[in-house]
Amino acid sequence: MTVTLTTAGPLPPEKDAENTYDVTVVGAGVVGAAIARELARHPLRTALVDAADDIGNGTSKANTAILHTGFDAVPGSLEARLVREGHELLTAYAAETGIPVERVGALLVAWDEEQLDRLPRLRAKAERNGYLASRIIDADELRAREPHLGPGALGALEVPDESIICPWTTPLAFATQAVRAGVHLHLNCRVRDVASDDGGHTLTTSRGPLRTRHLVNAAGLHADEIDRLLGHDVFTVTPRRGQLVVFDKLARELVGHILLPVPGPAGKGVLVAPTVFGNVLLGPTAEELDDRTATGSTAEGIHLLREKGRRILPALLDEEVTAVYAGLRAATGQEDYRIQEYPALRYVAVGGIRSTGLTASMAIGRHVKDLLAATGLHLDEPRPLPPLTMPNLGEAFPRPYRNAALIAEDPAYGTLVCHCEQVTLGEIRDALSATIPPHSPDGLRRRTRARGGRCQGFYCGAAVRALFEEARR
Repeated sequence: MTVTLTTAGPLPPEKDAENTYDVTVVGAGVVGAAIARELARHPLRTALVDAADDIGNGTSKANTAILHTGFDAVPGSLEARLVREGHELLTAYAAETGIPVERVGALLVAWDEEQLDRLPRLRAKAERNGYLASRIIDADELRAREPHLGPGALGALEVPDESIICPWTTPLAFATQAVRAGVHLHLNCRVRDVASDDGGHTLTTSRGPLRTRHLVNAAGLHADEIDRLLGHDVFTVTPRRGQLVVFDKLARELVGHILLPVPGPAGKGVLVAPTVFGNVLLGPTAEELDDRTATGSTAEGIHLLREKGRRILPALLDEEVTAVYAGLRAATGQEDYRIQEYPALRYVAVGGIRSTGLTASMAIGRHVKDLLAATGLHLDEPRPLPPLTMPNLGEAFPRPYRNAALIAEDPAYGTLVCHCEQVTLGEIRDALSATIPPHSPDGLRRRTRARGGRCQGFYCGAAVRALFEEARR
């Protein structure tokens, strides 16, 4: 197996036609990685490039980690179709590769008569989207299902197939499988300019030139900037910040479902949801910003979330907070995805992929591959991808520290390094030597959960960093 992963120094020379990539995907978030994985099924010379030092280091690392059914998408939209298809594809892929998923279901809780009156319309919308399993439940059943809800809930729309998923393992699985199948991954590789001609595109990057016949722009928050380098002015990305609060694992017993607000004119609002790591999320906010790097949290944002949370699940506010984080979503002022092919340029723009992008990612990959074929990309018959099993980060599934047979075979899996998250020396060692290893302690945390618990690395931080630094020597 030949693996090409470059993170520093100049790019490999791509001077002649033989060394030109057939396709280059800009952006290694969950969508870009899914596209690269789909292309890896064909005998193409493919590159996946990203300005960051890791897979999924932008929007993909800071979302609400929900595997959506698409019940509430705009009927007939591209997003509705791709989310519906993506839910099916990703559910099967997660089971195949070990990505943790829990089918906990969702409840859209009505807190007043106006919201209660909206529930039949939401159920009808779900049916127009092909989702037929939702049903309206009354206040008594709602209280029986979620006894810790705040007072005043009048009923809910139940969506039993909404699930929670690991947002970090998913893009890493896509990229790992793509790289093992021959895709070249270039990190720390910012695209600064694009020159197009009859033969394709020359990308000027922070690590030198890169030549490609076909180009896919999956650059997330910077997709509009890349699009303008191709001569277009079709959309503008407005960063929409979502702040979230992560509560301690002791809060997990307070909630059994994803608790969603009934959408109103101001948007979808704040939710409470369990995570596959055993915590509880509260959020997100929805703040329109100008700064595409503003991932900091604010006192105002956290205060707003606490007030919303107090109404939804009062006891949650008595629990300890493990972490606070914020992510930026790529809003474009249009409800639907902005995916467009340009045959004359051999180019596909993939913009406006919002919070449903994790769910839709595999379906977006297939859709973009079809659009590339329409731009002249020749696709031979698909081939099987290398089998893949990802390390489990989910609390509801077997973890190495509980596996006596594994520990007997290798005691490193019984040696705890991070006690808050029960992360073992063996897991850290495996992550550091993986096909796509981390290039920062935060990257290691997303692969193992080390330093992600209630002490946030206060006790294990030095040991984790020492292991990380030793592996980089």
